[in-house]
Amino acid sequence: MTKKEKLKRMLTLFITFLKIGGFTFGGGYAMIPLIQKEVVENKKWVTDDDILEIIAIAESTPGPIAINSATFIGHRTCGFFGSFFATLGVVLPSFIIITIIAYLLQGFADIAAVKYAFFGIRAGVLALLLKSFWGMFKKCPKNVIAYSIVALAFIASILSLNTLIIIVSAAVLGLVSSFVVAKKEGEVK
Repeated sequence: MTKKEKLKRMLTLFITFLKIGGFTFGGGYAMIPLIQKEVVENKKWVTDDDILEIIAIAESTPGPIAINSATFIGHRTCGFFGSFFATLGVVLPSFIIITIIAYLLQGFADIAAVKYAFFGIRAGVLALLLKSFWGMFKKCPKNVIAYSIVALAFIASILSLNTLIIIVSAAVLGLVSSFVVAKKEGEVK
């Protein structure tokens, strides 16, 4: 890739993630469908399988999932500066909006239209989260072990267990079950 192509790619990364960060409300999970559409379907920077891995990595590393995903995709497509510009793009809209809202919110918090708008936004975010869940569910393995891990993780989250403990436990259960299955099938000696 020439220097000019690399600069163009970095600008495209920045604009793509600026759009994702600016037009998605509800946090990282609500951004997943838009990230998938932009980077897999439109730009073809990664595959659907890569998105699952990126989300798993972004979920299990410290920080917001959207920022971690942008950083990883940026690095995958354009190295260090790709990470920088993708991350800057996804963060900048929130930073600007939060700064403006923090400054102006006191004057608008009691307006009925603002309250109704946030009610609608919450409903829309729930729909995006469910779409995200459904997309990930379709890609995940369908077996008793996978369903058991999902059920245990869900129960643990309802019981307010530490998220890190849930993620690490699910990873360990996945590793152990995969090792046992591979050993039974003779893939591991």
